[in-house]
Amino acid sequence: MAIEPEHPKEEGSSSSHLGSHSGLTFRDDARFALGRITVFQYAIVAVFLFLLSGFWYLQVYNHETNSELAERNRIKTVPVPAPRGKILDRNGSIIVNNHSSYTVLLSQETLKLEHLAPIAMALNLDLPELEATVAKFAKGPKYVPIPIKTELSAADLAFVESHRDPNTFPELEILEAQKRLYPRDNVAAHVLGYVGQVSEAELNTAEFAKYSQGDMVGKFGLERQYNDLLTGIDGQRRVVVDVSQREREVLESQEAIPGKNLQLTIDMDLQAVADLAMDGRRGAVVALDPRTGEVLAMVSRPAFDPNVFARLRQADWNAVINDPYKPMLNRAIQGTYAPGSTFKPIVAIAGLESGMLSDTETVNCTGVANWYGRPFHCHSTHGATDLHRGIVQSCDVYFYKAGDKIGIDTIAQYAQISGLGEKTGIDLPGEADGLMPSTKWKLRTQRERWYPGETISVSIGQGAVEVTPLQLALSIGGLSIGGKWFQPHLVKLAAAPEPKHMGNWNPLNVASVVNGMYGVVNEGGTGSAAAIAGVTVSGKTGSAQRISNDLAKSNAALAKELADNGWFVGFAPRDNPEIVVAVIVEAGIHGGQNAAPITRDILEAYFEKKTKASLPNPTNLAALLHLKRPTPDQ
Repeated sequence: MAIEPEHPKEEGSSSSHLGSHSGLTFRDDARFALGRITVFQYAIVAVFLFLLSGFWYLQVYNHETNSELAERNRIKTVPVPAPRGKILDRNGSIIVNNHSSYTVLLSQETLKLEHLAPIAMALNLDLPELEATVAKFAKGPKYVPIPIKTELSAADLAFVESHRDPNTFPELEILEAQKRLYPRDNVAAHVLGYVGQVSEAELNTAEFAKYSQGDMVGKFGLERQYNDLLTGIDGQRRVVVDVSQREREVLESQEAIPGKNLQLTIDMDLQAVADLAMDGRRGAVVALDPRTGEVLAMVSRPAFDPNVFARLRQADWNAVINDPYKPMLNRAIQGTYAPGSTFKPIVAIAGLESGMLSDTETVNCTGVANWYGRPFHCHSTHGATDLHRGIVQSCDVYFYKAGDKIGIDTIAQYAQISGLGEKTGIDLPGEADGLMPSTKWKLRTQRERWYPGETISVSIGQGAVEVTPLQLALSIGGLSIGGKWFQPHLVKLAAAPEPKHMGNWNPLNVASVVNGMYGVVNEGGTGSAAAIAGVTVSGKTGSAQRISNDLAKSNAALAKELADNGWFVGFAPRDNPEIVVAVIVEAGIHGGQNAAPITRDILEAYFEKKTKASLPNPTNLAALLHLKRPTPDQ
């Protein structure tokens, strides 16, 4: 079998075709690679152009803005709050001082709202309150930082220091400031007051128009009354900071100018004794110098701690303002009470000066008397009673008769001259007016005529008449020095004051009333608990009814809650008095048993201090005075 030979041409043709195909594939791969390189090169050029344009935008077009931002990140202006002026007592002892403290702030420019919850948790803040604070500040300028917590603890400070970096909570800032330090145990709280952040409502008033959101201002008491004087002028520092906002260098510093100091008329030794004497009670004490109007001590109880108000939460604030015993009420100037029998010396001087009474005329007290168809009772049976005995024994029947003879308008005239029924003008905010009724007052306010039977109640300090403890101290103090009344004040005056009112009263008439008040304390009267050996103390007790006898009989719990208020007002020495003290103990019932001993303690402290060259501290002084008495059942 013959085998056909292979055809070389065909083989060659096949080989040639394969070689041609391989060459084509190589050329295509080269073109593809070249295209990819070209695309990559264009991409590089595009990225380069993008970066170049960004660089041009940052460095050329928006150079000023970005330079400012960079400078702001590197250099910060740190405010230096000015310390408030100190508050001193009459002897120059510091009552209210400042101490270094740290406040945490939120920068609005770097604030992230989602950070509020963890910040609130770490700093033990109420989240809704924090959110409300942030929302309030958001209405103002963005450069104003938001203070969220003052008086930082060591744990708070450690948290802020370790978390205020750009990667965690960049909005956190720390400010060192001078915070108020008030006396312990609520001493003089209502007089001194406290400071706090200015509110939105306050910013809309003329009083606080010059302040800004977040500023600390006086909110109560003398802190508010003399806020502009106590407030200094803030300074500032320009510092270099690192990436964690820590100071590295001080570039420029402008010192803060402290506020002016305030020297008071208050004597802290007397104040401490008065506060201690009122501990556990409800009521008020006012001690003043009747010759000048200088307030020597002022107490209102229950009280509050001014030191906690800088960091008080809303829930705590609500608890304070909803307290039924009203610890924020300054009872010394805002509490209005029926004066009870402490009003009788005013009725007596009105009768003597008007000629309607004679100090020798007598009234027979059988324990009850009838006027205008109804009986009016006395607390005892005194028999034949003249003016002196009427004051010493506090005979109601005598003063029923006196008031009926004198008439309401004459009583009102002398009461108003002595400072009752109107504001005294003391340098504290929120003083109450009180009330001295008259025929014109009733016609104006109630569109009714005055009934003579109403005068009977007013003549023993009941009915419509209402006074503050300060008014009563002013009134009796001015009477004791012959009928001159100086405006009460708490801040030392540069010059001797002029009398606010002058009674121009007959010295013999004044002596008759003062001698009766001396007998109250020293002649077996109702105020013998105020007596001090070697000191001619004079005074007057009072018990002011707050609930009718019929209602008291039907509701024992209400009768206990609204038991009579106990009053005592006293001064010493009898001749040329230097100090007058008014005390009210709410639900104290008998002024002679509860209020008179408090007055005695304060007067004794005053005269002890006068005779001692070196004084013990207030606590030892209080112990020296044997402040022992039954705890009031309230």
